[in-house]
Amino acid sequence: IFTFSSLANALAPNFAILLVTRIIQGISGSLMTPTARLIVLEKAPASQLLKMVSYLIWPALIAPAIAPLVGGLIVTYWSWQWIFLINIPIGLVIALIGIKLIDNDPVKKTTPFDLLGFIEISLASGIILVGAELATHGKNYWLSAFGCIALGVILALMVFGHLKKTVHPLFSIDALKITSFRICETSGSVLWLCIGALPYILTIFLQTIFHWSAVKAGSCVLFIFIGNIGIKPFTNSIIRKLGYRSALLSSFGMVFITSIALALIRTTTVPIYIMFLALISGAGRSLALTNYNGLNFSEIAPKDRNSANTLNVVIMTLAQGLGISLITVVVNLLQIFFAITTAYELGFVFLGLLIIF
Repeated sequence: IFTFSSLANALAPNFAILLVTRIIQGISGSLMTPTARLIVLEKAPASQLLKMVSYLIWPALIAPAIAPLVGGLIVTYWSWQWIFLINIPIGLVIALIGIKLIDNDPVKKTTPFDLLGFIEISLASGIILVGAELATHGKNYWLSAFGCIALGVILALMVFGHLKKTVHPLFSIDALKITSFRICETSGSVLWLCIGALPYILTIFLQTIFHWSAVKAGSCVLFIFIGNIGIKPFTNSIIRKLGYRSALLSSFGMVFITSIALALIRTTTVPIYIMFLALISGAGRSLALTNYNGLNFSEIAPKDRNSANTLNVVIMTLAQGLGISLITVVVNLLQIFFAITTAYELGFVFLGLLIIF
């Protein structure tokens, strides 16, 4: 579905059809992520869970870091359709690998599909994201944005009640009764906000204030991804050496310090220094997420990992999407009182403070 919807996006003759095919593509993506995570969680032995979970977070870290560079290259040297066409060979290769490697497990006992819960969750999350998007368009839209977000929150509360009471919920929320999972989801969602926001604001800042090209700005932001990957072989050893608490505090410190340092860069700052800050920020994000994901499922029984995984993905996706809207609104608000350069600088400070919240 993802591969064919990508092709449909590239061939869309007008915006209406493009919007529909993008929705289908989004649905297919939301099916792939939790399914792949669940396969790993169910197959991995307890002793290997931390190591396997550290690999699971790579796609979520890679995408926002390399997207500015890949997107910049595509729109600079090719047409926008290639943003979608590039998915086709990737999707076909992954499908072939999946057919070869994924076991054809026997179908387990099925339960009735919770259609009402599905509709409520879709509406609640969709309306909240629409409200967040409206908020980025300026003060003329803030009342509509507030109304959408308020309605979305009300629907979310209804979803919570429904999932709690129905006999066969879309997914169970019992995992929230486990303290470690609940704390990780609460504080981890703030981290996901920052993960979605930082590559975005850094890219826009370099293009708007420094007047860099999309390719040059994307090349700099790419070092967040290099930091993500570069520290990955050492994350498990660091966590075992320092413990979860010390490793988390260290990772938060790395992200906080680099966010503040990015607020202090100037047009005269050498690019290699900005790349270095992006590198350290990426390493800190990767270490923090490995910690969170390891703790998330450490006390979850195997039979409950399906629902816990689904809940985790819903929260993670919402937080990432809201991160971009949040930092856009913050910068727009700051521009009412400060010059645009100062507004962006304070935006970096805001993200730094948010990470240690």
